[in-house]
Amino acid sequence: MSPATPAAPTLLLIDDSITELRVLIDMLSARKWRTLVSFDGLDGYRKAALKQPDLILLDVRMPGMDGFGTIRRLKADPRTQAIPVIFLTSAEDKEDRLTGLSLGAVDYIIKPYVSEEEVLARLGIHLELSRRLGEAPKVTVNANAGQSALVAAATALLLEHLARPPSPEALAKQLGTNEKRLNEAFHEAFALPVFGWLREQRLRLARQLLSQTDTPIADIAAHCGYSSPANFATAFKERFECTPRDFRQRISQSAAGQAGDSAV
Repeated sequence: MSPATPAAPTLLLIDDSITELRVLIDMLSARKWRTLVSFDGLDGYRKAALKQPDLILLDVRMPGMDGFGTIRRLKADPRTQAIPVIFLTSAEDKEDRLTGLSLGAVDYIIKPYVSEEEVLARLGIHLELSRRLGEAPKVTVNANAGQSALVAAATALLLEHLARPPSPEALAKQLGTNEKRLNEAFHEAFALPVFGWLREQRLRLARQLLSQTDTPIADIAAHCGYSSPANFATAFKERFECTPRDFRQRISQSAAGQAGDSAV
């Protein structure tokens, strides 16, 4: 018996430009590759979870949830995190390309598509690499997988911008949702609203820096997103029942006492 012919790969194209989508579809159709199309990031993320394409081509600049928000959702969701993503960027957007790669993209393709041969070669390489890795482990997906992925993407974004986080409205928009749904997801996961969770993370980090480093308190306050050392001290005392200065002194005294005991 002759070996079975491999099934044609399926590629999901996420781009709000009909003109550029047509160019890509024509290229892929010539190879007999199957295509799925989405005009915005949120719809693209949902299609990826449902259809499980072999490769995703993702534009960076889109209204609503842009390419960065989309890849955060894709990589935070166990249903889609193993699907290779290639970013579509313009030649001058070097920063976008670097950001995309840091968020988990495997490659980028520069628009406009000057060389069809190069585009198809890049796609073929990543499809073959993905095939060689074999099938991803089957994931048992529960009803809350999408919500868990939303929380994971949001927490990663907030921790990345701890000192200057986006506003609640901007955060929700970047992740293709709304403030109400995002807060409901955080309440279910942490029993805290989004920025209640962020406040707790800031204060825990501040406590760690106070106990483990000699960083000035004013610098810790700024690093953790507080507008002034006074505001930081107030928040820290409300949470830990002592000021940052008193907390650091207690840590120093405790360390000195332990050193003295070990010397005896």
